[in-house]
Amino acid sequence: MKILAISGSPRKGNTDWMLTTVLAAARSYAACSTAGGVEAELLLLRQADVRPCRGCLACEKRDRAGRGVCRITDDMKGILHRLLAADVIVLGTPAYMGLLSGLLKGFLDRTCPVWPALRGKRIAGVVVAEEGVGAALRNLRTYGDLLAMRWLGGVAALAKLPKDAARQPALRRRLERLGRRLASPGG
Repeated sequence: MKILAISGSPRKGNTDWMLTTVLAAARSYAACSTAGGVEAELLLLRQADVRPCRGCLACEKRDRAGRGVCRITDDMKGILHRLLAADVIVLGTPAYMGLLSGLLKGFLDRTCPVWPALRGKRIAGVVVAEEGVGAALRNLRTYGDLLAMRWLGGVAALAKLPKDAARQPALRRRLERLGRRLASPGG
């Protein structure tokens, strides 16, 4: 099983820690069960060259496999291949003004060329905010719902400084539970 976690945080901190904790729990669960191994990857969007969508609609002209091609030359082509190879996708974002980070929202817009191919994949999300996550977790679920993906759950947390989330034992337990669910054959 392949799990791809995608961090939409512009800095190293709580979002990355949350995703890393989920992935570690998934690996650990799979190693101790009959579920088989888990190949887990953390993609940091802040380290990728993902330019904004230009709205040209070229990606909506699809081939027989249902895939489109984006005209923008950046890292997205390779990222889309990793997305398609994943069995489970975990999206992570800090919530800014109760919404997704611009980094993650821009990325999600650029997944348009492969939307039909994401149908049936499993998806989960983690969100962290200083005062309230607002609609951010719901935004992640809506993305999955629109693409007919199977929502496995989400974890929301409040944390301000980069290491605040790691100081919350109850949060760690919730993230580990989510990781085990991702690694379960039935999800």
